[in-house]
Formats: sequence, structure tokens, C-alpha cells
Amino acid sequence: MADSRGNDSINVPFWNTNLPPELHTKDCPSYLEYAFTNEKDRQMLSTPDSEYRRQTWPEVQQIINDNRLDLFLRVPSDLRRYREYCARLTEEYGTVMAFVMRERLRWKNVQPTAEPFQNPVLIPTQDDYTILHNDWPYGIDTRIVHLVIWTKFELPAEPITAANPIGDLRPEARRQINDFVDKTFVSVCGRENVIWFKNWSSLKSIHAIEHFHVMLFDPDREFVRRITNGDMPLAEKVGKVGEII
Repeated sequence: MADSRGNDSINVPFWNTNLPPELHTKDCPSYLEYAFTNEKDRQMLSTPDSEYRRQTWPEVQQIINDNRLDLFLRVPSDLRRYREYCARLTEEYGTVMAFVMRERLRWKNVQPTAEPFQNPVLIPTQDDYTILHNDWPYGIDTRIVHLVIWTKFELPAEPITAANPIGDLRPEARRQINDFVDKTFVSVCGRENVIWFKNWSSLKSIHAIEHFHVMLFDPDREFVRRITNGDMPLAEKVGKVGEII
């Protein structure tokens, strides 16, 4: 448990939690300084991985059904790696969005060629949308596969106003996504094993590239490999805490 200065109950600064002693630093790394004013993340970064309890499939379903996406958490050391890696991407590519476009999607333009979801499904290389793993999954049951569907076409959200502070999806966009998810995932995995969400406009970590999320409970791995064209999340490719490459 961390106080506002970033020290936990045994006086280890949050930025040193989950690091071996030889990697402890006196000062907070620049990519974690934001946590001084972000209590939720500071508490997570102060938590030993051994004390973290992964969110279950029923809990994941409840979070999404209640539209409380802010309740999703990451394993503490994964949150640190995520923040460190994003900082490195920003330094190298200018923005995380530029990295996603160049290295993950490899799209040369974002102009759609058809109406939303009109290309045949189950083809991972179509022009208008691509299905990839979430590079930095939440701290959920490891049987849950977290995918991201990146689209060139817009999925309109309501404008953010005082009465609508989160910018949730418009009804027509929600219907289009529902139809796509049913045809692509529910038909294979079963409705009880599929759920989707789209981050509120106010929660998006990557703006300007349209995308939404699909979670599958314990799906057939060959289906996942095929639908993602053999993709792997970056979290499985980069180094451990203190070893980001």
C-alpha cells in the first residue's frame, strides 16, 4: 500500500517494487513519474506480483456488462513493463500510434475500401480490418485470450459532453460490432465464451486508429492462430521487468 509519496508499508518506493535489489534506484524513472498523481496505478505498482489476484472470467464479464472498463487492472510488473515500453516507443517512433501503424498493422493508409465489416470474415489480411493480440493484456485469468480488432472504418461514438463524459458507442456502431462478433467469434467459440468492448473515448490509450476488443474464454488455440495470422503479443516478446529490449 503506497502513500502519496510513493512509499509502501515497508518503505520501498513503488518504482522499486517487483525489482531485484540490484536494480533499485533512488529516483523514480521518468516513465513512472505520472503515478505520483495517479493513485490507482501507484497502488498497483506498489503491489508485489505474488499478492496480485487475476480477474476471473465472470469478473471480466461483469466489468464489461456494467461498462466499468476503468476497473480492468494489469499485473503490477506488467504495468511497469507496459509504461516503460510505451516510453521507448514514443522516443523511437514519436508516438505509440506511429509504432502500431508501422510495425503492427503495416498499413500505408487508413482509407476503408468498403462499408464496415463488408469484407469476408476469418481472413486475417483483409484491407479494412486486422485482428491481433492485445500487446499488453490485463491481469486476467490466463485462459482468456484478449484480441484487438483494428479497423480503417469509423465506429462512431457519442460526443463527450457534461451529460456524456465517457464518449460511449452510438447504437448503430454497437449493432455492427455485435453482428461481426457473432459471425466471427460466437459461431466458433460459443456465446458464453465471448465478450467484447470498445474503450470509451475518454479511456483510449491509442487515438486516431479505430479499434475494439474481444475476449475469448479458453478458445481453441488453432482458431486463435488462424484468426490472428500467427500473431503474438509484444508482452511475450520483450524482456522481463528491468530487461526491456
